[in-house]
Amino acid sequence: MKVLLLGEYSNVHRTLAEGLRLLGHSVTVASDGDSWKNYPRDIDLCRRSVGKADTLDFLVRLAKALPRMRGYDVVQLINPVFLELRPEKLLPIYRYLRRYNGKIFLGAFGMDHYWVKTGLDRCTFRYSDFNIGQEIRMNADNKKFIAEWLNGPKGRLNTYIADNCDGIVSGLYEYDASYRPWYPEKTHFIPFPVNLDKISPRVPHPETDRIRFFIGIQRDRNVYKGTDIMYKALVQLATQYPERIEIVKAESVPFAQYSRMMDSSDVLLDQLYSYTPAMNALLAMAKGLVVVGGGEEEHYALLNEKELRPIVNVYPSAEDVYAKLEELINHPDDIIWRSAESMEYVLRHHEYRKVAEQYVDCWDGKKV
Repeated sequence: MKVLLLGEYSNVHRTLAEGLRLLGHSVTVASDGDSWKNYPRDIDLCRRSVGKADTLDFLVRLAKALPRMRGYDVVQLINPVFLELRPEKLLPIYRYLRRYNGKIFLGAFGMDHYWVKTGLDRCTFRYSDFNIGQEIRMNADNKKFIAEWLNGPKGRLNTYIADNCDGIVSGLYEYDASYRPWYPEKTHFIPFPVNLDKISPRVPHPETDRIRFFIGIQRDRNVYKGTDIMYKALVQLATQYPERIEIVKAESVPFAQYSRMMDSSDVLLDQLYSYTPAMNALLAMAKGLVVVGGGEEEHYALLNEKELRPIVNVYPSAEDVYAKLEELINHPDDIIWRSAESMEYVLRHHEYRKVAEQYVDCWDGKKV
């Protein structure tokens, strides 16, 4: 099978490509490397800025790349906005891909029309990036996302592609729940892939017996992802138990440095409003860190996981985060068994060869 993976989020497509190649398939990854994360790709579609010179350079490289995006059995888009272009510019490119390739699949892996719509209905999720119960979370990021994706041009492009494509692949419970009511026959859940061949277990820090809590902060997404609340609870815990915990904070650092900082930590705080561990949490779990974040029963049920419960699931409030963290440091043996279960969880559900096989079955029209 000849496959084009177009776009990138958190190394999902690159890792999937590695698994598919081991199965004997020909795969091309075309992306911008997920912006500053700069993940490897076969065709570079990075747009360095919206300035005139960089825009012209990007358009020239895109024009040269488009003929290389023909003749594939399968094209998978990471998102309806799969290139750094306005939606009205993306529509003819989508139609070009549709005309000159076989099947096209849309990834439900991140921000899009159906995720916004479902978060705002205030009944599908008890909490999400857009709601806590019946209350809408109306911060600056969400105002922008609602304007762009709910009724704006990105939303219209999303609806067109979802209607037109051959299938939709959801990577998390939340995205599956957002698409399945609208496209029950088209929507296929496949877990994110993790290349365990490239991951070594964490090495406990030799200089201290204190539990090391790791938190990554992106300044521009701090409130949206709930990192502000988690960090507040963590600082409160450190004030209460200064001899028992250590905070490791990575603030908008390159991925390689981020990964090294994670390696010597014990616990990761991640994604306050999530039901499910995403790629950052899965990387940590594969290393044996304990994740404090999204681990609701709905996501275990979707995976048909009846045994493992490695994630410290939190409700999105500083009080609940603090209580769960305090419980963890007061029962350090929990870190040992959760660490072991975390590695088993990733091996069982996210090993990249297994995931690649599920994709092949999905693209071939077999039930996954």
